[in-house]
Amino acid sequence: MKKTALLLASLLIGGTAWAQVPVPAAKQTTPTLLTGATLHVGNGQVIEKAAVAFDNGKITYAGPAAGFNAGATAYDKVDVSGKHIYPGLILPNSQLGLTEIESVRATLDQQEVGIFNPNVRSVVAYNTDSDITPTLRSNGVLLAQVTPVGGMISGSSSVVQLDAWNWEDALIKADGGIHLRWPGLVQMGDNSPQAQQRKQQRDAGLQQLSALLAEASVYKNQKNDKQNLRMSSMTGLFDGSKKLFIHADYGKEIIEAVRFAQKAGVKNVVIVGGGDALMVADFLKEHQIPVIYSGVHALPARAGDDVYLPYKMPGYLQKAGILFCLDYDASLHGTRNLPFIAGTAVAFGLDKEAALSAVTLNAAKILGVDNRVGSLEAGKDATLIVSEGDLLDMRTNKVALSFIEGRKLNLNDKQKYLYEKFNHKYEVGK
Repeated sequence: MKKTALLLASLLIGGTAWAQVPVPAAKQTTPTLLTGATLHVGNGQVIEKAAVAFDNGKITYAGPAAGFNAGATAYDKVDVSGKHIYPGLILPNSQLGLTEIESVRATLDQQEVGIFNPNVRSVVAYNTDSDITPTLRSNGVLLAQVTPVGGMISGSSSVVQLDAWNWEDALIKADGGIHLRWPGLVQMGDNSPQAQQRKQQRDAGLQQLSALLAEASVYKNQKNDKQNLRMSSMTGLFDGSKKLFIHADYGKEIIEAVRFAQKAGVKNVVIVGGGDALMVADFLKEHQIPVIYSGVHALPARAGDDVYLPYKMPGYLQKAGILFCLDYDASLHGTRNLPFIAGTAVAFGLDKEAALSAVTLNAAKILGVDNRVGSLEAGKDATLIVSEGDLLDMRTNKVALSFIEGRKLNLNDKQKYLYEKFNHKYEVGK
């Protein structure tokens, strides 16, 4: 009996120690008014001494506090004077909820077997109980694009909000785009057997891809008694209801991939990665191709490049007139640093409000959810953050309040729990 009691006690203690994902917040029931803070709308506009009101999960007012009229509505007023209000940050191109511990295979569900998997839906594997998710919310990241990897066509991505019981509740936009991993070019002049083999594999893969897209284009115009999931998953590429996210970095590959997609009849293309986006800026601007830029905290691609080029790239893209947003591809556990990626770009020439747009409104536009999120405007979701200081500066980023669709979030996470635990341990030991 003693052994049994000890075992139960140890299990209970362990469960308490690791149960760090807070219960999702309840639906908003009381109209809320935030007053006195500096409002960063997300579209470049900044309003001092602002007010933001929201009810039933939607923003009803966002502007100067002096211009707000409550009317007959009784608001729960929260004084946030001296603080800053921002839209919830959006993390694109992420395996959040699909990957937990890289060394534990049972926690990995970001990739399907095979080369062409357009019908794979990453969102159905999205784990809302990930320990990583609360750490993102603590830094202001409230939405993410759940993206599969692997093969040439990895599958479809969806946009989710980061406070939900299950993937159905988390959905903001389902299956908004299909992800194509563009095969790298083989270096010219390399006549080695290995290079020739890679070239043959690349050519064969592109031929198969071309045939697959052609078949899907024909399929969309046919009446079929039985649905072909592989084909039907791609029909949205040809009417513009889905985007093709092409993962490519080098300039020649970007141009080749875009032309390939356009020739196949694909309406909307987005470049993910875009290391050489500046080199092909005129081409991207001409064809109105947006970029999810992945390499701010990375080394330059070439030995002769300016060592600070990755830091400066967002500023250059802004000046070139290219619609872009930022992601964090260094590590999944580091994605909570998304605001600081934007902060680095500010330090190297990008306007601060433009940097905010690069992780809010621009991301929302590229992912096709700007009708709901990305900026703080009347009619949009009340998905927002209150920070005690500049959200993009790691020295002053301190999120005091967060709301998703008007629901006030619990901002506890595993890192905060461990800090409190060991702070108590060593304080007691003094």
